[in-house]
Amino acid sequence: MKRAPGLLGALFAVSCLHGPAGNPNAIVVAIQSGPNNLDPRFALDDASQKIDDLIFDPLLDFDSQMRIVPRLADRFDHPDPTTYVATLPRGVLFHDGHELTSADVVFTFRNLIDPKSTSPRRGGYRELQTVEARDRYTVVFTLNQPFASFPVNLVAMPVLPDGASLDFRDHPIGTGPYRFVRYAVDDRVELAPFDRYFKGRPLNDGLVLKIVPDDIMRGLELRKGTVDLILNDLGPDIAYPLFGDPHLQHVEARGLDYQYVGLNLRDPILKDVRVRQALAYAIDRHAIVDYLRRGLATQAVGLLPPVSWAFAADAFSFPYDPGRARQLLDQAGFTDPDGDGPATRFHLTLKIANTQEFQTLQAAAIQQNLRAVGVDLEIRTYEFATMFADVLGGNFQMYSLQWTGGALADPDILRRVFHSRQTPPTGFNRGYFSDPHVDGLLDEATASTDDRHRLDLFQEVQREVALQVPYISLWNKTNFVVGQRSLSGLRVSGLADLLFLKDVTRGGAATN
Repeated sequence: MKRAPGLLGALFAVSCLHGPAGNPNAIVVAIQSGPNNLDPRFALDDASQKIDDLIFDPLLDFDSQMRIVPRLADRFDHPDPTTYVATLPRGVLFHDGHELTSADVVFTFRNLIDPKSTSPRRGGYRELQTVEARDRYTVVFTLNQPFASFPVNLVAMPVLPDGASLDFRDHPIGTGPYRFVRYAVDDRVELAPFDRYFKGRPLNDGLVLKIVPDDIMRGLELRKGTVDLILNDLGPDIAYPLFGDPHLQHVEARGLDYQYVGLNLRDPILKDVRVRQALAYAIDRHAIVDYLRRGLATQAVGLLPPVSWAFAADAFSFPYDPGRARQLLDQAGFTDPDGDGPATRFHLTLKIANTQEFQTLQAAAIQQNLRAVGVDLEIRTYEFATMFADVLGGNFQMYSLQWTGGALADPDILRRVFHSRQTPPTGFNRGYFSDPHVDGLLDEATASTDDRHRLDLFQEVQREVALQVPYISLWNKTNFVVGQRSLSGLRVSGLADLLFLKDVTRGGAATN
């Protein structure tokens, strides 16, 4: 795997690491941005959700293959197609000392399905009809129709204490491994270990999540030793030289994040599947992964990541083949008017956001690849909000975005993205892909409670969609943690969550 030299190769020497004053076993983590809202009912940004995962616990979680497993619940049963039963352990405490009971779980989810709820998460619970306490430690969820992917919603939302008000964001209280201490806006979030955490006290004396917006400055602070570690929040050019620093260590894992080019299938040119396939053949994904991503990615096959239990490894993946691209364009009636000359077959536009320099470099590489097969590609760069509004409104020919983290953990995302009835604002089928056979497979998978049958259906969907190219798959992100060599307990998951921090320590066990 090739990794080109980056930007920090000759920067500052390492100095002594120091944690918060008087607490040398607290761990300092550099993050790109602060949380927008620490109330999980309203937390949609990445920073808020990652921090919430340290303060709170959901009933369920994902394992390494993205299968649902208990986290806060002792047991999770599914006695009939529309009923789920969660059994809680006894003796689990919130940070304020009160015991977790079914009342807290009922409050949390009734709050979300209340017609008056203002939570942006409310739409994810359309199938949840009622949530009731059977007894002090048992909760019954009843759906209005069978929906095998419903448990994912119990991963996405952690349990809040009964009666949490709208000012809960300022003093969040959960059952998680860390207690909230304070949030100094644009500076840091401080968390203290919860000594009575039901899975055992964290091994360190707390966390300082230090907000460092600039990519280069985060790398410099790590190299100088003023922060302990960084999870993913470094561009490939910044991360690469740090991996070779003798004072640092790093750990990698295949991630879920998925970069793609979305296509508008209502466009007169792009509605022809031969054109879409030609564009996929024309893009050199190997070069993007090896040189632009510095090897911190793998070529993507489709929307579901390879770590998913439902991933179809045999779905077609387009190799880089400009010759085949030219043949398909000729067959579609878009012949090159002057061969290798300056005239082009047709013109397309690609919309990208201006949030990362990498996006501009990647778009330029795609532009060059398409020009080589006679397609003129114009790159248009926008503020993210403007660009995303155009995507939702269908105002595009091509765009590039990235699906991140937990959104891809459950294969039901295939329905939300590729079912013909899931066009905006209902779902995420922004390119207006429509195939009756795929719709039927997805409908059957949604209603089925047989995991083996659902696996077969989801894999067939992936094989069908791959050939029809509503998306051009680019890459899946490689997650990484880079930190001081003095640390122990560094690891990274496919979801790139921060929960591993409870097991990180420096120079021995935490104090009491």
